[in-house]
Amino acid sequence: MNKIFLITLCFLFSGFGFCYGQNYAFKVLANKGKNEVKKNGEWRPLKTGESLQKWDEIKLSENPYLGLIHKSGKTIELKSSGTHKVSDLDSRISRGGSSVISKYADFVLSKMSAEAKKNRLSATGAVHRGEEDEINLFMPSSSGVYGKNLIVRWDSAEQTSGPYKVVLTNMFEDELMTIETGDTHLGLDLSSEQLSRENVILINVTAKNNESVKSGTYAIKKLKPAESDKIGQSLKELSGEIEENTALNKYILSGFFEQNNLLINALTSYEEAIALEPEVKFYKDAYQDFIDRNRLNE
Repeated sequence: MNKIFLITLCFLFSGFGFCYGQNYAFKVLANKGKNEVKKNGEWRPLKTGESLQKWDEIKLSENPYLGLIHKSGKTIELKSSGTHKVSDLDSRISRGGSSVISKYADFVLSKMSAEAKKNRLSATGAVHRGEEDEINLFMPSSSGVYGKNLIVRWDSAEQTSGPYKVVLTNMFEDELMTIETGDTHLGLDLSSEQLSRENVILINVTAKNNESVKSGTYAIKKLKPAESDKIGQSLKELSGEIEENTALNKYILSGFFEQNNLLINALTSYEEAIALEPEVKFYKDAYQDFIDRNRLNE
């Protein structure tokens, strides 16, 4: 039965290009710089999503960044210019691993494909950003969250800048916490004394110097224990393969959270990836595409 199950999984994932036994060594997940690949004796530009064979070579430009995922599911980041044999990179990867990482890596890559973007734009049309006096939080009006640490982000009318006042209340509109910030994002610790006892936390943002510029009220809902345990078990399996605190691994985590409809957690992972590699445009583009496809900027 287990053999049949694994064969079925392999068949499903093969449509996305990830499966044990596939004829490649790595796939390119993130790419910065004028990097090249040598295939069939010729050098050409290296593309995101491209498969690399053991006999290929890659040439990295000045100040490069390359995020690769091995066929085993292990990840590697390259940041030094020069030429590398893919076979040498393959030998650096410890054996073992899991297709779990590959599943979520391919999920985020497939969501960013040109065809996916085209279909999404034709279906949704132009983005609506609200009235001029609105502040928009990049989250659903009500969203489940896993864990204790998260980041919320917002934008505002063009003529409005910080500081902002962020007010957190409970379901009875009792004020739990008020925070002032000059940024358009804020980190929250749901295990803090003020927030730990609340299962649902309401959040709204206003411009401190113009209270008519404000957001609606959004609900952050902690997962129920059974749901949290289920996500935690899956996350433990995934995190065991991506222990390093890298932008590439945060990017893969964003795919895990998005596929489980934990959009605030996914957004937080994108924010962390960008903070780790602020000069890599790929992660910023991926973040914006995540916001667009989930219509969080409407």
